Amino acid sequence: MESSAEDNSGKQPKPSKSFKQTLHDIYVHKYKTLLIIPILMLVISFGIIGYYHFKTGEIIPRDVSLKGGIILTVPINAEVNPDVIYNSLSSKFPQNDITVRILRNVGKPAAIGIEADIKGDEKERIGSFLRAVESELGIELSKVDYGLEVVGSSLGESFFRESIIALIVAFAFMGLVVFIYFRTLVPSLAIILAAFSDMVVALAVIHIMGVKIGTAGIAAFLMLIGYSVDTDILLSVRVLKRKEGTVMDRIFSSIKTGMTETATAIVAVGVAMLVTQSEVIKEIMLILLIGLLADIINTWIQNVGLLRIYLERKERKKSHYSSQQK
Repeated sequence: MESSAEDNSGKQPKPSKSFKQTLHDIYVHKYKTLLIIPILMLVISFGIIGYYHFKTGEIIPRDVSLKGGIILTVPINAEVNPDVIYNSLSSKFPQNDITVRILRNVGKPAAIGIEADIKGDEKERIGSFLRAVESELGIELSKVDYGLEVVGSSLGESFFRESIIALIVAFAFMGLVVFIYFRTLVPSLAIILAAFSDMVVALAVIHIMGVKIGTAGIAAFLMLIGYSVDTDILLSVRVLKRKEGTVMDRIFSSIKTGMTETATAIVAVGVAMLVTQSEVIKEIMLILLIGLLADIINTWIQNVGLLRIYLERKERKKSHYSSQQK
């Protein structure tokens, strides 16, 4: 019997698609279904933020610089476990929010920074807190050159309020510029939604990680607005303003350029996190890193999907109008 690759109908079996081709087909043809991913990501992020707001009464997890308290810096020359110190101090002062950080110089421990939201006028409580720190570190603070900074609650609230106003104003002006440039509702809203989603996802992850945001963190969110709209504007300009090739050709061209920009930024931010000894810089880089990773989904799935839906509806209206004219 002669073997044959043909089936009973005489047709050749279709060759199986590669994984890359399968992903390509899903991205091209199932873009409406893929929109579920960024929608779920945004909904879950809102849920996380809402849960922590119900638990702590705060939408943004603020450190002492934004809500007031004391910042104690004690020089050290040996490794200490910040988690052990944090757990001990938290058990002794359960009603206070405490943060413990190790400050390093060229990789070696130089000081330990301890923050607590104890009001500056609570002298007795501050004294008890300092004695508890002495007990944990096994030193007498009077014998070392320690630093104690007191941030008033009203001053911290003022910093926080002004920072949030600056963030809102920056976001509003970004949206205004986008509307003025594109002069169409859906593409402009898609860009604004992507930037907003990046910030919400970053805030939710910050909540999960237990990171406290200071003035540097607010600055990071301001920077994230710029990073977010960069790739979205690139995508929208190429898809809407240019006419060469098909829509998908222009989208894939945007992906090549945009992902190169994002990957470069992620590498730079990651290296900065690894080599810096500054907690302030680490805080900024962490927020930027989370936002940039979220932006990959929000730009190349969410924004692409919304733009394609917009262009399809626009084309249908144009065809319908042309048929009526005939």
